[in-house]
Amino acid sequence: MQVIVKIAQGSVRGATRDGVASFLGVPYAAAPEGPLRLRPPAPPPAWDGVRDAVAYGAAPPQLPPAPGVPPIWRPGDGLACLNLNVWSPDPGGAGLPVMVWLYGGAWQVGATAMPQYDGAVLARSGVVVVTVDYRVGFEGFGHLPGVPDNRGLRDQVAALEWVRGNIAAFGGDPGNVTVFGQSAGAASVALLTAAPAAAGLFRRAIAQSIPAGLRTPDEAGRVTGALAAAAGVPATYEALAGLPPEAVLAARDVTATSPFGPVVDGELVTGPPWAGMAGPAARGVELICGFTHEEYRGLAPGGPPAGVDPAAGAASFGLDADAVPTYGLAHPGAGDAELFTVLMSDALVRMPTTWTAEAHARAGGRTWLYDFTWKGPALGAAHGVDVPFTFGDGRSRFAGRLLGSPPPAGFAELSERVRRAWTSFAATGDPGWPRFDLDQRRTRLWDLPPADVPYPLADFRRIWGRPPQR
Repeated sequence: MQVIVKIAQGSVRGATRDGVASFLGVPYAAAPEGPLRLRPPAPPPAWDGVRDAVAYGAAPPQLPPAPGVPPIWRPGDGLACLNLNVWSPDPGGAGLPVMVWLYGGAWQVGATAMPQYDGAVLARSGVVVVTVDYRVGFEGFGHLPGVPDNRGLRDQVAALEWVRGNIAAFGGDPGNVTVFGQSAGAASVALLTAAPAAAGLFRRAIAQSIPAGLRTPDEAGRVTGALAAAAGVPATYEALAGLPPEAVLAARDVTATSPFGPVVDGELVTGPPWAGMAGPAARGVELICGFTHEEYRGLAPGGPPAGVDPAAGAASFGLDADAVPTYGLAHPGAGDAELFTVLMSDALVRMPTTWTAEAHARAGGRTWLYDFTWKGPALGAAHGVDVPFTFGDGRSRFAGRLLGSPPPAGFAELSERVRRAWTSFAATGDPGWPRFDLDQRRTRLWDLPPADVPYPLADFRRIWGRPPQR
């Protein structure tokens, strides 16, 4: 059944299925092409008549996520990628909580059209779900002289401004918005929570696996220089904006494995996610954050390199000599590869997420922390394993890689529990487990059955000491 909604730009025609109306590929900003290429997002154009919103828009330019995986973006897709999608259980109603999803992908890949991000099941819990396409790679995070940094984050802010102005037309409450995301999306959530530019655009935040990693302008500038040299052009805005996106992507392939990400610009990004949590913008946002128990298994699904030395890994992060013995005491009988996996899980995600929770709680923010300990049959409690549980879909290709196919017994029950917690938090600010504070440090363990325990990584947390401020 078709349904038409009037928004600021014009009318959009969506479709209703199984009690949920979906509106796909709705532009929240102008296409970043021509004079808008590699620029901050500009307001979306208006249209006459009714615009069909029954198919996803184009993904942002990007390389295939892995060898042999079909490309998410092709050159013929163009640059009209600043779109979002809305699922509503009651587009004619009012006052529903709103949840806005920001995908992960190491700042290099991602698109809302990926099946694992379908919002229909989550919307049936009584919330309006919005998923946002934002620019990744050089288009979103490349550093250029005279051009604002962090265009991908600016896209997210523009999408949240669109939500504030238009979501009531879909039955949502613009004053009760929760922004949530995983991996790079979780870092986006945390950075926006602290950013004055996003103040007032959302009330609550859920950050699933916050990674470490920022670039200074100098570091980002060196990446731009290497990319421009590979493309055979000067490292200027005019030269790089004049290249088709596929040429930029081809040049990107000769740079670092993950060359792009948030740049410390002194405006949107002033430091790592935890550093901004003491500011007034962050204190006023209620925050859930957490990690999967074996993050590195998803970040390096092939496992650690052969002959890996945990002690050398610990030293590279500036840890003391007693770090590896402490990890060994907690994992008796573990070999070097397993210890390295635990160490890297802490370095890349578990500690950054913990530091963010601590900083938010220390500043007086309402904070909740979790450890997703449920283990899939293939990769265990790996990075990303929580995404199928969040969206209630255990049968996508993404879910199959992490959960097996069909998903194991218990998936439906735990997914329902997670979704109930997330939507309850979005509606009321209470996910159903004790808040995290610096005394009791209560933490939810997501497994069957869930449990609420003292922070489970206390011995490892002591090893890492004070969090870095860049």
